[in-house]
Amino acid sequence: MSEADLLARFRSGDVRALARTITLVERRDPSVRDLEEALRSDASTPGVAGFTGAPGTGKSTLVDAVVTHLRGKEKSVAVLATDPNSPFTGGAILGDRIRMQRHALDGKVFIRSMGARGHLGGLSLATREAIRLLGAFGFDEVILETVGVGQSELEVAAVADTTVVVLTPNLGDSVQMIKAGILEIADVFVVNKSDLDGHARVAAELRAMMNLAPKRVWKPPIIATVATRQEGIEQLWSAVVAHRSHLEASGRAKELTEQRLRDETAEVAAELARRRARQALEDDPTLAERLLQDGTPYRTAEEILKRDANR
Repeated sequence: MSEADLLARFRSGDVRALARTITLVERRDPSVRDLEEALRSDASTPGVAGFTGAPGTGKSTLVDAVVTHLRGKEKSVAVLATDPNSPFTGGAILGDRIRMQRHALDGKVFIRSMGARGHLGGLSLATREAIRLLGAFGFDEVILETVGVGQSELEVAAVADTTVVVLTPNLGDSVQMIKAGILEIADVFVVNKSDLDGHARVAAELRAMMNLAPKRVWKPPIIATVATRQEGIEQLWSAVVAHRSHLEASGRAKELTEQRLRDETAEVAAELARRRARQALEDDPTLAERLLQDGTPYRTAEEILKRDANR
């Protein structure tokens, strides 16, 4: 399919064209630059809510319940579930789409598992670009779901307008997550599976930790949910909307948008530099040999960057 055909189908609302374009983004295909440039006039900014938490907290079920709630409000929703990659194919392997089959035939819902591509915390650079494409396609809301391991909690906060941290009773990792710096990045706390014993204790621990933490302008609410029964979902989404209103009123929303663009530019520059460095070492045996003789990368890296600067 030519770029012109893909662009025309994308603009006509063909969801397969959207899926194809996101695949090109994941593959880092150079043609994506021209597509994104052509779609700039169509771009709108969707709301972005990120859901993160330890494995086993029911994030996928919770996201599924939120999608149901938003569709009841006639909102179009895209879900990007960031999975670890298969080391053999590079593809996403958890398959969150399987867990959300009840939305499969809804044309106003788009669900996509995206591989982390080896990125440290799970959220790839491709996710940022995919969000822009989803806005251009016309989605009202984008929901990010991370694997909840490593540094993904911190990375979802760097991309999402609102970060929802999901905890659950009787899960040993919950308190560990709180201690690991989650208090600083959580905008909303959810105690899912609150029909289980121990949910009140988790909420009490959270309140105690927040009282000890430095005071913030926005105090994260703690919402109790039972996602399998759709309980607490309306209150959860109201908290997300309230946080967005706070960001707009305080001017923080504009600051975050500008900072994210700077961060993404730095990531793109780093990716381009990595690609050119590998290519330079392949193309110039003398450079590669000198690297091996030096035993450290700094001088060689500086030489590669100087070559690029002098082109």
